[in-house]
Amino acid sequence: MPELPEVEVVRRGLDDHVAGRRIEHVEVLHTRPVRRHLAGPEDFALRLTGDRVLGASRRGKYLWLPLESGDAVLAHLGMSGQFLVQPPDAPTERHLRVVLDLEDGVQLRFVDQRMFGGLAISEGGAELPAEIAHIARDPLDPQFDDAAFVDRLRRRRTGLKRALLDQTLVSGIGNIYADEALWRARLHYARPTDTLRRTEAQRVLDAAREVMTAALAQGGTSFDALYVAVNGESGYFSRSLEVYGQEGEPCSRCGTPVRRDPFMNRSSYTCPRCQPRPRNGRW
Repeated sequence: MPELPEVEVVRRGLDDHVAGRRIEHVEVLHTRPVRRHLAGPEDFALRLTGDRVLGASRRGKYLWLPLESGDAVLAHLGMSGQFLVQPPDAPTERHLRVVLDLEDGVQLRFVDQRMFGGLAISEGGAELPAEIAHIARDPLDPQFDDAAFVDRLRRRRTGLKRALLDQTLVSGIGNIYADEALWRARLHYARPTDTLRRTEAQRVLDAAREVMTAALAQGGTSFDALYVAVNGESGYFSRSLEVYGQEGEPCSRCGTPVRRDPFMNRSSYTCPRCQPRPRNGRW
Protein backbone atom coordinates (compact mmCIF):
# COMPACT_ATOMS: atom_id res chain seq x y z
CA MET A 1 0.00 0.00 0.00
CA PRO A 2 1.36 3.46 -0.82
CA GLU A 3 2.92 5.27 2.11
CA LEU A 4 3.75 8.94 2.62
CA PRO A 5 6.41 9.36 -0.10
CA GLU A 6 4.29 7.64 -2.77
CA VAL A 7 1.18 9.67 -1.90
CA GLU A 8 3.19 12.90 -1.76
CA VAL A 9 4.58 12.21 -5.25
CA VAL A 10 0.99 11.92 -6.50
CA ARG A 11 -0.08 15.06 -4.60
CA ARG A 12 2.70 17.10 -6.19
CA GLY A 13 1.75 15.85 -9.63
CA LEU A 14 -1.89 16.77 -9.10
CA ASP A 15 -0.94 20.20 -7.79
CA ASP A 16 1.18 20.79 -10.89
CA HIS A 17 -1.33 19.56 -13.47
CA VAL A 18 -4.90 20.08 -12.23
CA ALA A 19 -4.79 23.06 -9.87
CA GLY A 20 -6.83 25.98 -11.17
CA ARG A 21 -8.82 23.94 -13.70
CA ARG A 22 -12.60 23.80 -13.77
CA ILE A 23 -14.36 20.42 -13.82
CA GLU A 24 -16.48 20.30 -16.99
CA HIS A 25 -17.82 16.75 -16.83
CA VAL A 26 -17.60 13.71 -14.54
CA GLU A 27 -18.17 10.09 -15.53
CA VAL A 28 -18.35 7.30 -12.95
CA LEU A 29 -17.62 4.02 -14.72
CA HIS A 30 -17.89 1.82 -11.62
CA THR A 31 -19.86 2.59 -8.47
CA ARG A 32 -17.50 0.99 -5.94
CA PRO A 33 -14.81 3.72 -5.98
CA VAL A 34 -17.48 6.32 -4.99
CA ARG A 35 -19.23 4.06 -2.48
CA ARG A 36 -18.50 6.47 0.40
CA HIS A 37 -20.55 9.16 -1.35
CA LEU A 38 -23.86 7.93 0.02
CA ALA A 39 -26.00 10.04 -2.33
CA GLY A 40 -24.75 7.92 -5.21
CA PRO A 41 -22.60 8.27 -8.32
CA GLU A 42 -25.00 10.57 -10.20
CA ASP A 43 -25.02 13.05 -7.33
CA PHE A 44 -21.22 12.75 -7.06
CA ALA A 45 -20.85 13.72 -10.72
CA LEU A 46 -23.46 16.48 -10.57
CA ARG A 47 -21.98 18.18 -7.52
CA LEU A 48 -18.46 18.28 -8.97
CA THR A 49 -19.44 19.53 -12.41
CA GLY A 50 -18.69 23.24 -12.76
CA ASP A 51 -16.56 23.46 -9.62
CA ARG A 52 -12.90 24.42 -9.79
CA VAL A 53 -9.93 22.49 -8.36
CA LEU A 54 -7.77 24.84 -6.29
CA GLY A 55 -4.86 22.49 -5.63
CA ALA A 56 -3.96 19.19 -3.98
CA SER A 57 -3.39 18.53 -0.28
CA ARG A 58 -2.39 15.56 1.83
CA ARG A 59 -2.72 14.31 5.42
CA GLY A 60 -0.80 11.10 5.96
CA LYS A 61 -1.85 8.66 3.22
CA TYR A 62 -5.00 10.61 2.27
CA LEU A 63 -5.24 13.11 -0.57
CA TRP A 64 -7.84 15.76 -1.18
CA LEU A 65 -8.55 18.29 -3.90
CA PRO A 66 -9.82 21.56 -2.38
CA LEU A 67 -12.60 23.03 -4.51
CA GLU A 68 -13.68 26.60 -5.14
CA SER A 69 -17.06 25.82 -3.53
CA GLY A 70 -15.35 25.07 -0.20
CA ASP A 71 -15.90 21.33 -0.55
CA ALA A 72 -13.19 18.80 -1.41
CA VAL A 73 -12.70 15.56 -3.28
CA LEU A 74 -11.26 13.21 -0.65
CA ALA A 75 -9.24 10.30 -2.02
CA HIS A 76 -7.51 7.23 -0.70
CA LEU A 77 -5.44 5.12 -3.10
CA GLY A 78 -5.92 1.85 -1.22
CA MET A 79 -3.64 -0.86 -2.59
CA SER A 80 -3.82 -0.09 -6.30
CA GLY A 81 -5.42 3.32 -6.83
CA GLN A 82 -3.82 5.66 -9.37
CA PHE A 83 -4.47 9.22 -10.47
CA LEU A 84 -3.39 9.77 -14.06
CA VAL A 85 -3.43 13.05 -15.97
CA GLN A 86 -4.14 12.30 -19.63
CA PRO A 87 -5.34 13.95 -22.84
CA PRO A 88 -8.91 12.85 -23.73
CA ASP A 89 -7.72 10.82 -26.71
CA ALA A 90 -5.26 8.72 -24.69
CA PRO A 91 -5.98 4.96 -24.65
CA THR A 92 -8.42 3.89 -21.95
CA GLU A 93 -6.79 2.11 -19.01
CA ARG A 94 -8.10 -1.38 -18.27
CA HIS A 95 -9.21 -0.54 -14.73
CA LEU A 96 -10.42 3.00 -15.32
CA ARG A 97 -13.12 3.83 -12.74
CA VAL A 98 -13.77 7.60 -12.70
CA VAL A 99 -13.00 10.32 -15.25
CA LEU A 100 -12.98 14.06 -14.56
CA ASP A 101 -12.90 16.16 -17.74
CA LEU A 102 -11.15 19.42 -16.90
CA GLU A 103 -10.97 22.59 -18.92
CA ASP A 104 -8.19 23.05 -21.48
CA GLY A 105 -8.45 19.45 -22.67
CA VAL A 106 -7.13 17.64 -19.62
CA GLN A 107 -8.57 14.49 -18.08
CA LEU A 108 -7.98 13.37 -14.51
CA ARG A 109 -8.46 9.61 -14.41
CA PHE A 110 -8.87 7.44 -11.33
CA VAL A 111 -7.70 3.89 -12.05
CA ASP A 112 -8.01 1.15 -9.44
CA GLN A 113 -7.56 -2.54 -10.17
CA ARG A 114 -8.49 -3.91 -6.74
CA MET A 115 -10.91 -1.09 -5.83
CA PHE A 116 -9.93 -0.81 -2.16
CA GLY A 117 -9.37 2.91 -2.70
CA GLY A 118 -12.02 5.48 -3.45
CA LEU A 119 -13.26 9.04 -3.86
CA ALA A 120 -15.84 11.01 -1.89
CA ILE A 121 -17.03 14.59 -1.59
CA SER A 122 -16.21 16.15 1.76
CA GLU A 123 -18.64 18.97 2.46
CA GLY A 124 -16.76 22.07 3.62
CA GLY A 125 -13.55 20.05 3.55
CA ALA A 126 -11.38 22.29 1.41
CA GLU A 127 -9.04 23.20 4.28
CA LEU A 128 -9.14 19.82 6.05
CA PRO A 129 -11.85 17.19 5.51
CA ALA A 130 -13.61 16.34 8.76
CA GLU A 131 -13.38 12.65 7.82
CA ILE A 132 -9.60 12.67 8.35
CA ALA A 133 -9.23 15.33 11.04
CA HIS A 134 -8.34 12.60 13.58
CA ILE A 135 -5.26 11.60 11.61
CA ALA A 136 -2.00 12.95 13.02
CA ARG A 137 0.42 15.14 11.10
CA ASP A 138 3.34 13.40 9.43
CA PRO A 139 7.10 13.87 10.03
CA LEU A 140 7.48 15.95 6.86
CA ASP A 141 4.74 18.39 7.88
CA PRO A 142 6.29 21.77 8.85
CA GLN A 143 3.90 21.92 11.82
CA PHE A 144 4.83 18.49 13.15
CA ASP A 145 5.70 18.77 16.86
CA ASP A 146 8.72 16.55 17.61
CA ALA A 147 8.61 17.04 21.38
CA ALA A 148 4.91 16.22 21.60
CA PHE A 149 5.43 13.09 19.50
CA VAL A 150 8.31 11.90 21.71
CA ASP A 151 6.21 12.42 24.85
CA ARG A 152 3.20 10.60 23.42
CA LEU A 153 5.32 7.74 22.09
CA ARG A 154 7.02 7.13 25.44
CA ARG A 155 3.66 7.12 27.26
CA ARG A 156 2.38 4.28 25.08
CA ARG A 157 2.54 0.71 26.28
CA THR A 158 3.04 -1.14 23.02
CA GLY A 159 5.75 -2.25 20.64
CA LEU A 160 7.68 0.44 18.79
CA LYS A 161 6.64 -0.57 15.27
CA ARG A 162 2.99 -0.88 16.27
CA ALA A 163 3.19 2.69 17.52
CA LEU A 164 4.79 3.94 14.30
CA LEU A 165 1.95 2.40 12.30
CA ASP A 166 -0.70 4.13 14.44
CA GLN A 167 -1.93 6.95 12.19
CA THR A 168 -3.40 8.83 15.16
CA LEU A 169 0.10 9.15 16.62
CA VAL A 170 2.08 9.86 13.47
CA SER A 171 0.78 9.54 9.94
CA GLY A 172 2.23 8.38 6.65
CA ILE A 173 4.48 5.62 7.99
CA GLY A 174 3.64 2.12 6.81
CA ASN A 175 5.34 -1.26 6.90
CA ILE A 176 8.15 -0.38 4.49
CA TYR A 177 9.34 2.88 6.01
CA ALA A 178 8.85 1.68 9.59
CA ASP A 179 11.30 -1.16 8.95
CA GLU A 180 13.72 1.13 7.15
CA ALA A 181 13.57 3.78 9.89
CA LEU A 182 14.07 1.23 12.66
CA TRP A 183 17.12 -0.15 10.86
CA ARG A 184 18.60 3.33 10.56
CA ALA A 185 17.86 3.99 14.25
CA ARG A 186 19.27 0.58 15.30
CA LEU A 187 16.10 -0.23 17.24
CA HIS A 188 14.10 -3.47 17.26
CA TYR A 189 10.47 -3.38 16.15
CA ALA A 190 9.26 -5.05 19.39
CA ARG A 191 11.00 -2.57 21.69
CA PRO A 192 8.41 -1.49 24.32
CA THR A 193 7.74 2.18 23.78
CA ASP A 194 7.67 2.93 27.51
CA THR A 195 11.32 1.81 27.79
CA LEU A 196 12.56 4.29 25.18
CA ARG A 197 14.87 7.07 26.22
CA ARG A 198 13.98 10.47 24.82
CA THR A 199 17.06 10.36 22.61
CA GLU A 200 16.01 6.98 21.19
CA ALA A 201 12.49 8.18 20.46
CA GLN A 202 13.87 11.24 18.69
CA ARG A 203 16.34 9.04 16.81
CA VAL A 204 13.64 6.87 15.27
CA LEU A 205 11.64 9.96 14.32
CA ASP A 206 14.68 11.50 12.65
CA ALA A 207 15.32 8.20 10.85
CA ALA A 208 11.74 8.05 9.56
CA ARG A 209 12.03 11.60 8.30
CA GLU A 210 15.36 10.86 6.60
CA VAL A 211 14.25 7.69 4.86
CA MET A 212 10.98 9.16 3.62
CA THR A 213 12.76 12.26 2.35
CA ALA A 214 15.20 10.03 0.47
CA ALA A 215 12.34 7.96 -0.97
CA LEU A 216 10.48 11.08 -2.04
CA ALA A 217 13.53 12.28 -3.95
CA GLN A 218 13.46 9.00 -5.91
CA GLY A 219 9.74 9.07 -6.68
CA GLY A 220 8.76 6.64 -3.91
CA THR A 221 8.91 2.85 -3.81
CA SER A 222 7.38 0.84 -6.64
CA PHE A 223 7.35 -2.96 -6.60
CA ASP A 224 4.96 -3.33 -9.54
CA ALA A 225 2.88 -1.33 -11.99
CA LEU A 226 0.12 -0.67 -9.42
CA TYR A 227 1.91 2.37 -8.02
CA VAL A 228 2.77 5.16 -10.43
CA ALA A 229 2.89 8.95 -10.42
CA VAL A 230 0.35 11.00 -12.37
CA ASN A 231 2.50 10.72 -15.50
CA GLY A 232 2.55 6.92 -15.25
CA GLU A 233 6.18 6.68 -14.10
CA SER A 234 7.28 4.38 -11.26
CA GLY A 235 9.49 5.34 -8.34
CA TYR A 236 12.80 3.60 -7.84
CA PHE A 237 13.52 3.77 -4.09
CA SER A 238 13.02 -0.02 -3.95
CA ARG A 239 16.64 -0.24 -5.15
CA SER A 240 17.75 1.59 -2.00
CA LEU A 241 15.90 -0.46 0.63
CA GLU A 242 18.22 -1.71 3.37
CA VAL A 243 16.10 -4.37 5.09
CA TYR A 244 12.52 -4.39 3.81
CA GLY A 245 12.10 -7.39 1.53
CA GLN A 246 15.80 -8.26 1.90
CA GLU A 247 15.51 -11.54 3.86
CA GLY A 248 18.81 -13.42 3.78
CA GLU A 249 20.72 -10.56 2.16
CA PRO A 250 23.73 -9.15 4.05
CA CYS A 251 23.15 -6.02 6.09
CA SER A 252 25.03 -3.20 4.38
CA ARG A 253 26.34 -2.05 7.76
CA CYS A 254 27.62 -5.27 9.32
CA GLY A 255 27.11 -8.11 6.82
CA THR A 256 24.69 -10.11 8.98
CA PRO A 257 21.87 -11.74 6.97
CA VAL A 258 18.59 -9.81 7.24
CA ARG A 259 15.89 -11.60 9.22
CA ARG A 260 12.16 -11.72 8.49
CA ASP A 261 9.61 -12.17 11.29
CA PRO A 262 5.80 -12.45 11.06
CA PHE A 263 4.20 -9.22 12.25
CA MET A 264 0.50 -8.25 12.34
CA ASN A 265 -0.35 -10.48 9.33
CA ARG A 266 2.61 -8.93 7.52
CA SER A 267 6.37 -9.15 8.00
CA SER A 268 9.09 -7.23 9.79
CA TYR A 269 12.64 -7.15 8.50
CA THR A 270 15.60 -6.49 10.79
CA CYS A 271 19.32 -6.96 11.09
CA PRO A 272 19.78 -9.30 14.09
CA ARG A 273 23.10 -7.68 14.95
CA CYS A 274 22.25 -4.00 14.45
CA GLN A 275 18.77 -4.37 15.95
CA PRO A 276 19.15 -7.04 18.66
CA ARG A 277 16.28 -8.55 20.59
CA PRO A 278 16.35 -8.10 24.39
CA ARG A 279 18.63 -10.20 26.57
CA ASN A 280 17.35 -11.32 29.96
CA GLY A 281 14.35 -9.03 29.54
CA ARG A 282 16.53 -5.92 29.32
CA TRP A 283 16.84 -3.48 26.44
